[in-house]
Amino acid sequence: MARFVIRRLLQSTIVLLGVTLVVFLLLQLVPGDPVRVALGTRFDPQTYEALRARAGLDQPLVVQYFDYLRRALTGDLGVSFRSGRPVTEIVLERLPATLSLAVTAVLFALLIALPLGILSAMRSGSFVDHAARVFSQFGVSVPDFWMGIMGILLFAGVLGWLPPSGYVALTEDPARWASHVALPAATVGLVTASILTRFIRSSMLEVLSEDYVRTAEAKGLRTRVVVLRHVLRNALIPVVTVVAVQLASLLGGVIVIEVLFAWPGIGRLTFDAVQARDYPVLQGAVLLVAALFLLVNLLVDILYARLDPRITVK
Repeated sequence: MARFVIRRLLQSTIVLLGVTLVVFLLLQLVPGDPVRVALGTRFDPQTYEALRARAGLDQPLVVQYFDYLRRALTGDLGVSFRSGRPVTEIVLERLPATLSLAVTAVLFALLIALPLGILSAMRSGSFVDHAARVFSQFGVSVPDFWMGIMGILLFAGVLGWLPPSGYVALTEDPARWASHVALPAATVGLVTASILTRFIRSSMLEVLSEDYVRTAEAKGLRTRVVVLRHVLRNALIPVVTVVAVQLASLLGGVIVIEVLFAWPGIGRLTFDAVQARDYPVLQGAVLLVAALFLLVNLLVDILYARLDPRITVK
């Protein structure tokens, strides 16, 4: 296991290097001068050249890239053109909001998808199965921003139960945090639940058709025992990948939802950085998202080996 983790960490490092190179090259193709955007319409040439020199933009591209890598290895992701603050500090400030939204949305999705997917598979062809498939199709087809708007109109506008937007840290006031995260997490969670329901149902049906399940039933074991001890654990192994991908995607920031609910997460930060052409912040946010994706994938591979002893870690 230790050798596997070390090898995966080395592979992840190579992937991160590739991500930094691709993002750096793509940013060079974006039209516009970020220094002019940062300074506004009125500035003198001395200030302009000083800011370019401070950001290293007066150096050749190769020098700029390797200088960025050298500083990134020490945790220095540069300074924001817009605010003048360190990028590392800005990104880490936004991370708790994204983490709280992503984890809450995935938990909300699992609370819906697990029982619904299991019941749908156990009662294939019944009313419950048809209802689950309709819900899954609806959640995948309907845009999340539309569901978010409808949620704001109903729960914030008509009923007045929840605030329409804003963010309060969990450590500051748990009750207010819960009220603010409810709408965006439910909006994202419904879409995620629709995806997970389909995978759980199909995985359960595949395992239920295995010979060992029929053998267990022939021995007289109760259906609940067969499902819990034999079917569910094996059926959830491929579902773990889907859950991990969904979680990693949410950790990358749900830009539309974060903008709609004024949620100060990584997605909103990336959106603002693109609008302001704040390249250092954009690079820092993309690097963080890539690192989170790689970390989640590593944890999934380790979890695979724990769930199924037939899977060997090499």
